[in-house]
Amino acid sequence: MGSQAQTIAESDLPDSPGVIAQSSSSADPQAPQAQSNDPKNNQTSPVQRGQQTSRILFVIPNFRAVSVGTKLPPQTVKDKFVTASLDSFDYSAFIFVGGLAGLQMAINQTPEFGHGAAGYGRYYAHTFADNTIENYFVEFIVPAIAGEDTRFYTLGHGGFFKRTGYALSRVAVTRTDHGDPTWNSGEIVGAGLAAGLSNAYYPQSQRTFGRTASSYATSIGIDAGTFVFKEFWPDINHAIFHSNQ
Repeated sequence: MGSQAQTIAESDLPDSPGVIAQSSSSADPQAPQAQSNDPKNNQTSPVQRGQQTSRILFVIPNFRAVSVGTKLPPQTVKDKFVTASLDSFDYSAFIFVGGLAGLQMAINQTPEFGHGAAGYGRYYAHTFADNTIENYFVEFIVPAIAGEDTRFYTLGHGGFFKRTGYALSRVAVTRTDHGDPTWNSGEIVGAGLAAGLSNAYYPQSQRTFGRTASSYATSIGIDAGTFVFKEFWPDINHAIFHSNQ
């Protein structure tokens, strides 16, 4: 399976993470960010093409995106836990969950939850649980077991269709902790486990194969779209805000 994944994506992969000498960075707090293992500090020189920022539009977390050409140490289990926690409990996550819960109540997605403040509270609690559980399965639990790197490495070159195809393929293909291409079990298996687990806390009428499959497909689709947006975010940021930071 590893060789198949390598055939699919190896030629398009940006630079792999590597073990970087830490001697100067430990003594100098102003050392380049690429020397850091902190998921928030994964960017290179502001003048570099394909420079990612820690947030998109100053709000949306972008802690797992790696700028073009940046070389980082292998991702540790602690790193995976930290990024999953940041994506789950960042202030923006509460805003996102609030908006999604409101939409679900508006379309009466789960009639058992009712309406009004109490109904909205039920929608919010369940949506927050969905989001948090999926983040931990996709970004931490399964990748930690499988030895997978959960970061998104910006391709940053080639035409629109090449870059879009690369970004979409990150749902199925990722890297091992050693930088080799492999199937993305964190995404494929993790999102499925999260969707299945949600049956434990939703009303009986919602515990169907159709709802579980829909939840799984939605999670995969959202993540695929997010990868595409992250791939082109440096270009959008530079074009609109004339900024690389």
